[in-house]
Order: sequence, then structure tokens, then C-alpha cells
Amino acid sequence: MSSDPTRQSEPNIAGDSEERIKRFLATASHDLQSPLRHIAMYAELLLDDLGETLDGEQLQSLRMIMEKAQTAQRLTKALMSLAGGAPQVTPEEVDLQALAENVWGELTDETEIGDATLESEGLPSIRTDPALLGLALRHVLANAFAFRSESPLHVAIAAERKGTDWFIRISDNGTGIDPAYRERIFEPFWKLPKAGTVQGAGLGLTTAREFLTALGGDIGLEDSDASGSRFIIRLPIA
Repeated sequence: MSSDPTRQSEPNIAGDSEERIKRFLATASHDLQSPLRHIAMYAELLLDDLGETLDGEQLQSLRMIMEKAQTAQRLTKALMSLAGGAPQVTPEEVDLQALAENVWGELTDETEIGDATLESEGLPSIRTDPALLGLALRHVLANAFAFRSESPLHVAIAAERKGTDWFIRISDNGTGIDPAYRERIFEPFWKLPKAGTVQGAGLGLTTAREFLTALGGDIGLEDSDASGSRFIIRLPIA
């Protein structure tokens, strides 16, 4: 049987993209470990040396620096293990309400969008890896910030348990996603067109799916139209 030389020479675009992502994650995570370790170490030293002389607000700020640096260390280690093909998952009881509010607070501070609102009352506690789930949530919520409409951004997060899974729905009132792009939004390095904006790397939803896959779950676009989008995250009940 003869082979098709043209077919054999076709590049494996998907495979190449995955390898590029893994190399990027591994390199970036490795290079960040040392400065993050030093930030956490110096913040801890300052707390030990100056803790008694600082007022409440200063003490809280210094503790926040140390905690954020330590969290970033854990995240970069998780990214390195993910890039290596053997993700380190450390499940624990996670207050989903607190996690969502924390991620939301970070994004509103970074984007300086003061009129954005989050509706997320009564979210449950679930057993999963807080670092990986936090990163996945951050990417999905960041997507809502990036593709908001002219109306003040409003995001609603709800969760329900069905059978052996948790289902977390994240709805926004953004510009929506054209049906032609609904499958492509999870492709690595592909960017949803938006005029007048500085495009990112096109890895947000891709990496969110990777993190959730490592947790035994998944993410998909459940619905989207001119009034906004709704993503659904599935996570197994431990």
C-alpha cells in the first residue's frame, strides 16, 4: 500500500502548540521560583524584626506580601508539575465562596474597574486543589473583564451538586461569543477578536481547561449570546 507523502509532511499544529505551552510554563515557572522565594523570605524577616513597631495597616500589608508570595510559589510549582506531564494535585477542603471573592478582589484591583459586581452568595465548600482551581477561576473571570460590554460588568457564580460531580456556572453580561468561535476559544494561542484592545497571549481558557483536567474535571461554554456568556465547570466530588 502506498503512502501519501503530502499527508505525511503536514505539521501537527495542535501537538506543536501543546509543546510550546509546556515549554513556556516550565521555563516561566522555573525562573519565577527564586525571586518569589526571596520576596517571601524578606517579608518574613521584616515581620520578625519590625512586627512590634508597625501599626495594624502596615502589619496587614506586610503579611499580605508574604502570603501572596507564598501562594505564587505554590502556583508556580503546580505549573512546573503540569508542564512536566505529572501535575501535583493537593486536595483540601476549599471554601469556594472565599476563593471566588479573593480572585474577584485581585482582578478588580488590577483592572481598576470599580463598578464591576460579583453575585456569588452561598457557594459550597468542595474538596479540591485550591491553587489549581483558583487559577482556573482567575482565567475565566479575567475573560469576563476583558470582554465586558458598555454596561457595568456583572458576574454571577453558582454551584450545584449532581451525582458524583459539582457543576459551577459562571455567567457574565459581556459582549458574548460568536457561535463560529465557541470551539476555538479553548485552542492555545488563539485570541477572540476584539477591536481597540491589546490582545493577550491567548492561553487563558486553554490553561484553565488544563488545570481543571488535572483535577479530573473540565470546562465548557454552556451558552452565549449578545447578553453575555455562561461557562460551566465540572469537578468530581472527592
